[in-house]
Amino acid sequence: MSMSTTTTEVAVQPPASSAALKLAEFARLKARRRRRERAIEMALLLAACVSVFTTAGIVYILVKESVMFFSTVPLWDFLTDTQWTPLFSDAHFGIIVLLSGTVSSSLVALSIAIPLGTIIAIYLSEFAGHKTREVMKPTLELLSGVPTIIYGYFALLFVTPLIQKIYPELPGFNILSAGIVMGIMIIPYVSSLSEDAMRAVPMSLREGSYAMGATRFQTATRVVVPAALSGIAAAYILGISRAVGETMILAVAAGMQPNLTLNPMEPAATITAYIVQVALGDLPHGSIGYQTIFAAGLMLMLLTLLFNLLGYWLRRRYREVY
Repeated sequence: MSMSTTTTEVAVQPPASSAALKLAEFARLKARRRRRERAIEMALLLAACVSVFTTAGIVYILVKESVMFFSTVPLWDFLTDTQWTPLFSDAHFGIIVLLSGTVSSSLVALSIAIPLGTIIAIYLSEFAGHKTREVMKPTLELLSGVPTIIYGYFALLFVTPLIQKIYPELPGFNILSAGIVMGIMIIPYVSSLSEDAMRAVPMSLREGSYAMGATRFQTATRVVVPAALSGIAAAYILGISRAVGETMILAVAAGMQPNLTLNPMEPAATITAYIVQVALGDLPHGSIGYQTIFAAGLMLMLLTLLFNLLGYWLRRRYREVY
């Protein structure tokens, strides 16, 4: 009886070779999965490095050509000269002329985009119903998908004649109309990011405000907006960077005349508009006029970098963690 039981137990046990095969198969599957995960990780790393390599390449080209430019034009003259005539026989290289046009157009655009974008964000976040928000927000974001050259001709052929009915002395090319249309274009960037930041504020803060007797408007302006200030500031910085880097609206509607002025009623040239004007392939490679493109581009990149660092500091300074 004991011998038959032992024989039965031995019969039901799997062979040792079968267990070894299963272990080997499991090891192969595990190694294959590890290789696949490693390949995916490397692909993701390379995708993440594309932006780094692209930025490094842009900086290298700008710095390389700018060094050659500044070996001919003193940096002090570049920063302090009040004329910008690099293609004339009596050449002057005062970047402040282009900076004044860039600052003037950006101020006009931001005076439109920031107030309207913030008001729209408050409405969508705190007052609009679900259906209204689902319709208005995508519709508003469609403005950012319109080609900027269309905005430029809209400013030149519609907004400028409209303003001329109020100010008949307004020239056909001016910073004001270009800045207004540029502000309309930037509104979706400000409103969408600001609304996302406000929606991220916990509902408990709103409920606490309502429990204290505050109205919806008081809750929105005194509780939600301060709580979302870091995200709203980031939206403002993005709007500023977008305004500084805008090209085609200013190239079409602002006149591209290098005037040292902050008056938006006059035509002016910006850094980006000058780059468009000169980068047409007519200048010989390596000439001083050709190198001004890179010097102006380097100045624009440093200006944008300054705003991005400011936005990073504001996010770190006012960020709330709930």
